[in-house]
Amino acid sequence: MKSLWQTPTSDGQSALDECVQGSRTIGAHEALVLHGGGNSSIKDTITDVTGAYLDVIYVKGSGWDMATIKPQGFAPLRLTRLRELLTIDAITDAALVNELRCALLDASAPDPSIESLLHALLPYRAVLHSHADVIVSLTNQPDPAAAVTELFGDSVVLIPYVMPGFDLARLANELWPKLATEKTRGMVLLNHGLFTFGDTMAEAYSRHLEFISTAEAAVTGDAAEPAASAASVEPAAADPLATARLRRAISAHAGRPMIVGHHTATRVWDFVGRADLAEIASRGPATPDHIIRTKRLPLVGRGVDAAGVDGYVADYRAYFERNRGRSAVPLDILDPTPRFILDPEQGMFTVGKTIKDANIVRDIALHTFDVIEAGERLGSYTALPEGELFDIEYWDLEQAKLRMGGAPAELTGQVALVTGAASGIGRSIAKHLLDLGACVVGIDISPGVTDSFSGAGWLGIPADVRDRAALADALSQTVTHFGGLDILVVAAGVFAESAPITSLDGAVWDRTLAINVGSVQTLFALAQPLLAESPSYGRVVVIGSKNFAAPGPGAAAYSASKAALTQLARVAALEWARDGIRVNTVHPDAVFDTALWTPELLAERAEKYGVSIDEYKRRNLLSTEVTSLDVAHMVGAMVTATFQSTTGAQVPVDGGNDRVI
Repeated sequence: MKSLWQTPTSDGQSALDECVQGSRTIGAHEALVLHGGGNSSIKDTITDVTGAYLDVIYVKGSGWDMATIKPQGFAPLRLTRLRELLTIDAITDAALVNELRCALLDASAPDPSIESLLHALLPYRAVLHSHADVIVSLTNQPDPAAAVTELFGDSVVLIPYVMPGFDLARLANELWPKLATEKTRGMVLLNHGLFTFGDTMAEAYSRHLEFISTAEAAVTGDAAEPAASAASVEPAAADPLATARLRRAISAHAGRPMIVGHHTATRVWDFVGRADLAEIASRGPATPDHIIRTKRLPLVGRGVDAAGVDGYVADYRAYFERNRGRSAVPLDILDPTPRFILDPEQGMFTVGKTIKDANIVRDIALHTFDVIEAGERLGSYTALPEGELFDIEYWDLEQAKLRMGGAPAELTGQVALVTGAASGIGRSIAKHLLDLGACVVGIDISPGVTDSFSGAGWLGIPADVRDRAALADALSQTVTHFGGLDILVVAAGVFAESAPITSLDGAVWDRTLAINVGSVQTLFALAQPLLAESPSYGRVVVIGSKNFAAPGPGAAAYSASKAALTQLARVAALEWARDGIRVNTVHPDAVFDTALWTPELLAERAEKYGVSIDEYKRRNLLSTEVTSLDVAHMVGAMVTATFQSTTGAQVPVDGGNDRVI
């Protein structure tokens, strides 16, 4: 493995800064500390507020990622107190968490890693811990102790598997004095990864890479046979409706809308094409730490559908009943749905409450493929027994990691598609739906829609809404990325230059109706089957116009198109109610924070009416300025619980217009 260590630019690096550097450097290797895995520490002597010298250990805070951790991500602890805790015979998890917080030197610091006692017992200044893929392959063997000893000899102290936390720290504290020698440069905790240490972070990191490189050579040094492949299977074309139905089945058992990602990369096909897929993928996770993200097992099958999900849920419930007695306290069953699905015909699906969660599952699954195949080359990939894994899955300290984000936003797990999302009202709507927790797909003729927003929950697709094939492809991409469609917002539209009917260009008329009405009918026809499969019931919001009720001279094409659009929405509300899809319309007017209203145009209109620009903006009954955000908030209301019993409504957002009223 290539070293990524860089010599510090300053000679005055503090111990904490050194720890940040070591953590970030090891965190840059995804195969070592995937998604929050691993931890680090450094010991130091400081002067407290009384002027007394105090031995302190900085330990990675729970929930922080090694690749991006900052100084405030470390918990400063009294080293002496942690070593005192190692002398007691037993302590509950809750009491240990409390003791660790009481040992903090900074009340605002994050919760210390539950492995803090392990770091405290090691008689070295700098400590790094990872769940390196290749080390996990080595320890996931029928006789992992023999495999580790054969490869590393007495250069490591070997700790048998026990539950993480106090029991693990006590066992390590007992074995370390008996097993450590002058040759010891690391510690391998079976199914918990690798610890290395030294006087500096650079030394701890160097030793880490030394062990990993040795293990990598062992994996690749054998005659590595290609994975046994099934008979050649032509990957089935993605069926968006089938995926949406799969998502609905998963969400029904989960009791909430879930995000489902569909993955068909070459690495996925290589693994799902194995002749022994069903057997080898059902041996268990690479490390027990992954189980809170991936469940113990994936759902494996050919042509997986709702029936496959039902079977998985039944098996999970049986697994829970078999093992619930292992806990000293009563347990409630967790969400029993699969977190990743392996299908020789369809590839891989990953599932999460959010797109972030689903992507974490994807990354873990891909690394698990590597661990399994490396484990097979070393011998026979073997995970922990079912009971041991159950203990971790239902360990409250592990579940607490998933609860750290707090209450989910209202549209978490839901998927929205917004047309005209690159600017103006459409952009404001897209942003508001993202803020409400939805994954959002934005369609716009502008190429800039791709980068309108950042983050995994945004997918921008440049497309002309008049192009049926482009709309079908956008919906297919929506399902591939997020699993289905719950919300459709039609905001794309054009306003032609004013012209009396007698001189209206026929091409302008045709273009206006094609964009404002024809494209919507096409989109409705394509989207309705997906909306009908929404686990939270489909919702459609159409952005109409004041001109539907109060047209103006010179705006025949625009006014007629918005009138037709409104009627189209009303018919959709009538036809789709049987599928639980609600369709409502917003009629904005005089929304001046859009590209249509340039400063020059505003000044011209204000002068025409003999008022100031501010007065012109407030030419409505409430004397208020209407913004695109006001429209977005109304759309948000229409797709959340406020409008759960309403369909076919038409709501003006115009500050009050006497002609409309």
